[in-house]
Amino acid sequence: MPVAASAIYFLNLRGDVLINRLYRDDVGGNMVDAFRMHIMQTKELGTCPVRQIGGCSFFYMRISNVYIVIVVSSNANVACAFKFVVEAVSMFKSYFGGAFDEDAIRNNFVLIYELLDEIMDFGYPQNLSPEILKLYITQEGVRSPFSSKASDKPIPNATLQVTGAVGWRREGLVYKKNEVFLDIVESVNLLMSSKGSVLRCDVTGKILMKCFLSGMPDLKLGLNDKIGLEKESQMKSRPAKSGKTIELDDVTFHQCVNLTRFNSEKTVSFVPPDGEFELMKYRITEGVNLPFRVLPTIKELGRTRMEVKSVFGAKMFALGVVVKIPVPKQTAKTSFQVTSGRAKYNAAIDCLVWKIRKFPGQTEPTLSAEVELISTMAEKKSWTKPPIQMEFQVPMFTASGLRVRFLKVWEKSGYNTVEWVRYITKAGSYEIRC
Repeated sequence: MPVAASAIYFLNLRGDVLINRLYRDDVGGNMVDAFRMHIMQTKELGTCPVRQIGGCSFFYMRISNVYIVIVVSSNANVACAFKFVVEAVSMFKSYFGGAFDEDAIRNNFVLIYELLDEIMDFGYPQNLSPEILKLYITQEGVRSPFSSKASDKPIPNATLQVTGAVGWRREGLVYKKNEVFLDIVESVNLLMSSKGSVLRCDVTGKILMKCFLSGMPDLKLGLNDKIGLEKESQMKSRPAKSGKTIELDDVTFHQCVNLTRFNSEKTVSFVPPDGEFELMKYRITEGVNLPFRVLPTIKELGRTRMEVKSVFGAKMFALGVVVKIPVPKQTAKTSFQVTSGRAKYNAAIDCLVWKIRKFPGQTEPTLSAEVELISTMAEKKSWTKPPIQMEFQVPMFTASGLRVRFLKVWEKSGYNTVEWVRYITKAGSYEIRC
């Protein structure tokens, strides 16, 4: 169920009403008094952003020095309400030059009332895209002197933009060189036991695009996902090509992706927005290629030895590798030897920090260390060893095995395009118990 808001209020930190709009007659005009008395004056603003007073629900969010409060008298979608607030603030900032605070509201209250009538109708959210709203609400807001200069106005073609399916891209774009940049960025999350068995492992990734294309192009992206390859082989009536395939567990797309075509053909087809945007997000839990394996050997009476093996190809390398090895808080002195990189003892975080600027593939650098503890008369307690943590970034490598098979661009003028694809794998929560 959508928001179905009965009223929306913009309040300052004292609780004074800056702007309000009543969309339904099922709530009284004294709702803001109930919010001030039962929420603001009781100092409970930070406990929960959703409160029920009487028969009404209050959804509120603080942006700068302004509270935005939505009053609802019936059951409503809370996530939709907060999404509406976030998108509305982003839209207001685009009109006010990047600022949204009490002064911006007071200086632009006429424009805000006009925008509120457009973005919500009888309590139901409408189109909040700044690019579309600026096509027929051309009034400029009073900008802060510290805000950036206004960008060039889009070509006025409001009817096509509002009624068509491509509200995120305007017509008339022209580039001398048509280019598409595609970045696959993945984060590896790992929890490994002290014996080397994987307790938890998954990959969260996103595909970032930056498009500089003329006209209104139609793009089609092909990945090596199992379902997509099987669907393609069925449509072409021929066996699928051999090679590694992956299974995407969770996928979230940008609004430009044609979901109907994806459900039927399992292909990612879209008309891209201009500039940089996030095309899709995904998660993978099976068949993860771990870029590093850590082999710790820790003895409380003796020398600690640690090996870090890079599993990726010998022609690749990792950048900014950091290994944090925990030590007891009573550490007095440390001594260590490394075969690659540099190491030091950081007393602030009780860790030996081992840094390797450039880590080649298929190599096994080692660290050997001894730690001396402070002698105390107190009873010695067993040390609860925190896990070893790693940070890294591996260019041109994907832990999930995701690969771009093709990226096709169609445009009625038939111009040539240049496509650039880059892969990056980073450490998320990469921990090894010791």
